[in-house]
Amino acid sequence: MTDFFQDQPLRIAGHAFTSRLLVGTGKYKDFDETADAIAASGAEVVTFAVRRTNLGQEDGPNLLDVVPPERFTLLPNTAGCYTAKDAVRTCKLARELLDGHKLVKLEVLGDDSTLYPNVVETLKAAEELIRDGFDVMVYTSDDPIVAQELERLGCCAIMPLGSLIGSGHGIQNPHNIRLIIEHANVPVLVDAGIGTASDAAMAMELGCDGVLMNSAIAHARQPVLMASAMKKAVEAGREAFLAGRMPRRQSADPSSPFAGRING
Repeated sequence: MTDFFQDQPLRIAGHAFTSRLLVGTGKYKDFDETADAIAASGAEVVTFAVRRTNLGQEDGPNLLDVVPPERFTLLPNTAGCYTAKDAVRTCKLARELLDGHKLVKLEVLGDDSTLYPNVVETLKAAEELIRDGFDVMVYTSDDPIVAQELERLGCCAIMPLGSLIGSGHGIQNPHNIRLIIEHANVPVLVDAGIGTASDAAMAMELGCDGVLMNSAIAHARQPVLMASAMKKAVEAGREAFLAGRMPRRQSADPSSPFAGRING
């Protein structure tokens, strides 16, 4: 960041973050690679599936050894849940395992083939969790009306998909993402579908407050190098959004015009 401009931190539920890249912990070959990729990403918020992660409740490698809570903000998520009831129960389990931790990522899926969010069950779960004192970051569709309703219920961040989870197709409907951003009073982060660095930069150039990703890094041929690329892409996209792009023109506007030439 240049000396004459200092960006504000990303603020979610009372937490302030310098990095606007949030990362997951799944799909890596081992915990060493997970740790190296997270370090290269510069992320401060790390999400994990409560139902698939050992946090010390059983023998074996413990994620908390790789992602210590004193260094990272943990974001337990409800991946693999298909009903509001299961999602709520999973969040309560995370709270027990993490000594009263309140910040969660809610996702309630509609089916196995697309992993598209079930917005009806998501709304139901969000309402119950917020009533129970959770700070809810919510994965949802790119429907602006659903996003507004989730914010009205009290969700602390709205996380519309860019495209299907793990697809790597990038942002398929930038117009809807922009509509969500324009009407939101809480942070908006693209969650799902990012495939490469240009997708992350595009999300930030649209005005998103951040990006969450897992597969794009973990499934890269060199995950640690991709994590570094994503860090730079999010930073560049944010700066480009704040700088304000040049207007699009129908005709050429040369950067070295003929008018005013020496000896012209």
